[in-house]
Order: sequence, then C-alpha cells, then structure tokens
Amino acid sequence: TYNIAPAIIDIIDTYVFAKKEAFEKFINTCHEIADLGKSDPEKAIDFVIQQLKPNVDARVFEIVSYAVLKAKYGQQTIWFGDTKNNVEEEALILYKTGRTNANDGGIDFVMRPLGRFFQVTETVDVNKYFLDIDKVQLFPISFVVKSDETTEQIRETIRTQALAKYKIEAVVDSYMTAIEEIINTQSLVDAFTDVLKSKKLQEVMDEIVAQSKVEFNYDVDKP
Repeated sequence: TYNIAPAIIDIIDTYVFAKKEAFEKFINTCHEIADLGKSDPEKAIDFVIQQLKPNVDARVFEIVSYAVLKAKYGQQTIWFGDTKNNVEEEALILYKTGRTNANDGGIDFVMRPLGRFFQVTETVDVNKYFLDIDKVQLFPISFVVKSDETTEQIRETIRTQALAKYKIEAVVDSYMTAIEEIINTQSLVDAFTDVLKSKKLQEVMDEIVAQSKVEFNYDVDKP
C-alpha cells in the first residue's frame, strides 16, 4: 500500500497558498484603486465593473455586489413608523450577514427597515433557490445571480426546472412568488452607473476594501 496522505496535504497547502496569494493581490489592488478613486476615477470604475463579471471569484463577486447595492439603496428613503402619527423618513440600509459560504441560513444581505432578504448565488439550479426559500418558510428573497443571462431568462429557467421536478403548478407558483427579485450582473452594472451619477464611487471602493479584509481574514492594521 502507498500512503497518499502527504501528497494530498501538499496539494491542499499549494491550493491554499495560491488562493491566499490571489486574495492578497486583490486586496492590494483594491487599496490602489481606492486611492485612485479621486485622481483616476475611470480606472476605478473599470475595476469595479470587471469584478461584476460572471467569471470572477464568488467571494469577490459577493463583496463587490454588496458594496454596489449598499450604495444604491443608501440613496433611497421611505417613510416608516409604527403608527400613522409616528412616521419618519428613513434611509434604506443594507447589511452583510457574514462571510461567503458561512452558515448564514441562506441569507447574505438584509435590508432595514423594509426587512428584505438577499441571497447571492452563481447557479441557476432550482434546488438551490427553493432550499433557500424553504429555510425562511417561503419568505420573499431577492437573488443576486452571477450570470449575464437576463432576469427573465433566469426566472424562466428556474420555473422550467421546478415544473419538471414538482409537477404541481400550484406548488411551483408558491415558490416562484417567493423570488422577490432577480438581480443579474447587468442589473449590478446599471446600479453602479446610478451610484456614479451620485458621486458615490469612493464610498463603493472603501466598502470593497473593508469587506475584503473581513472576508479574507486580513489584518485590519495592514495598509
């Protein structure tokens, strides 16, 4: 017999090293681009858009999509209160629930005060969507999808798979109704464009840097 454990450990160590090196490079690039946010905004804009492509790392995509959506919704306000005589204007605030692939109960972002749930995914597998919906007992979820397919195509693909699996249209409809919104890569680029019009580029860049440090266990004291 041959003990393959050392070889497997070497492979894992090499993979971890490569991933760590890539993520540190990403963080360093974020710092550089963030500094260029004012002096060379076009370069910073191009950097953000490139991180919203379907072929980028899932963790990077989640971080950048969060930064963009947080800035987008942060420009919107609603009138909110517990009684009609106690209503105040409040800004929408998007919170990130934890790291990518964390045990977050199927929820990646939460919006206050509306209580909207967001889940980031890179698949169009109906099992993934319906499982997340089951976790919150059919509470509506907005899915941020790492895909350049149109939102209509994504929704139709999910429905077609669901009908093939569950057969009963009423069951499928109950789950499809719980998909509050599909946000694809183009939707994110459009949102980023709106954010730029409000001169929020630096806010997005700073958020990307901050969330990257948390995601990749980067020492917050490092430059």
